[in-house]
Amino acid sequence: MLTEKEIKALKGLEKNKKYFDAHGLYIEVTPKSRKYWRYKYRFKKKEKRISLGVYPQISLKEARLKRNDAAAILAEGKDPALFFSKGRKAEVVSSEHNTFYTVSREWFQKNETRWSASHAKDVKARLEKNVYPFIGDIPVEEIQPIDVLNALRKVEARGSHEVAHRTLGICGMVFRYAVAACMVKSDPCRDLKGALTPPKKGNYAAITDHKEIGALMRSIFGYNHTKLIKCATLFSAYTFCRQKEIRNAKWSEIDFKEAIWVIPGEKMKMKLDHIVPLSRQCLEILEQMAPISKHCSEFIFPSIRTNSRPISDGSVNIALRSMGYSKEQMTAHGFRAMASTRLYEMNRYRGEVIERQLAHTERNKVKAAYNRAEYFEERKAMMQEWADYLDAAAKEF
Repeated sequence: MLTEKEIKALKGLEKNKKYFDAHGLYIEVTPKSRKYWRYKYRFKKKEKRISLGVYPQISLKEARLKRNDAAAILAEGKDPALFFSKGRKAEVVSSEHNTFYTVSREWFQKNETRWSASHAKDVKARLEKNVYPFIGDIPVEEIQPIDVLNALRKVEARGSHEVAHRTLGICGMVFRYAVAACMVKSDPCRDLKGALTPPKKGNYAAITDHKEIGALMRSIFGYNHTKLIKCATLFSAYTFCRQKEIRNAKWSEIDFKEAIWVIPGEKMKMKLDHIVPLSRQCLEILEQMAPISKHCSEFIFPSIRTNSRPISDGSVNIALRSMGYSKEQMTAHGFRAMASTRLYEMNRYRGEVIERQLAHTERNKVKAAYNRAEYFEERKAMMQEWADYLDAAAKEF
């Protein structure tokens, strides 16, 4: 017979290993050292088994009591599986068929066809990296809120608070599917509201984690609703200008020969002319937009309803929402914070170069008025490197 001391010392091997106690009770240890209580018995000449819980939540003493309860039901000529599964139809109740991994894969396959390829890839990657290693082999009916929280705490430990929240949302959808399929009675994720650290917030939500930036760019590249809005969103990411400036950008402001965008002072927050060096990627976007708007509108990104006005101020935000990003995770204005944070972390460009490109003007406007092209060569190199960085991040994971 087993002892508590022996059970605590059990470690995972290459394959699942069973350790028997007595009268059909045994504990099964997975390669990740998860420990499950099982009761094996015969009913109508068929060998069956049921799950009695997870150790240490269920102690040796409690497991033996549950085993005794099941044995008593069996002695009455009834199948313990029907009692322990609380009336669910089951010829054989084997919790291993309903692990989080198998249930999530079933949920994924049923939804994959309605997602973009990039979104499906991101969902799969989040599950494989952040969830499966910790609760993937646990039957869904045995997973408690603390099991999910412990997995997400490891994501938070990397500083990826936004990823943790998005992963929690995915887990919730999996469990709600399990509820609908009568595999579990309730979603354990619903009890985790407020348990995670909120993502850092400034005036506008922004993604700044390297891996999440890659995921964001993949989502934008995979956006296929409106080419005009997709181009405006990419232009926002590459130039990190304010949305008002991008929305009102005109063809007359683009110098293709010099590869620059000169924004007149009256459009700028600080009322000073601003030069934006255009990366190769930005020029490609303009080439894509030319046949759409250059011949019929002064605006690069005109309204879908009329060429006499630019796109609405919520267009890029609406696109981000349709990609699955909430307003607490990413906003159109957040591209500025994303670029500022990552460029400073790269430690390749001086702060004044970054601030100049962000159009954070000096307090002395008289002096600043003469500096619209200040640090231009450095800014030009930086803008191309930033665009290349975004493209590379999208392909990295």
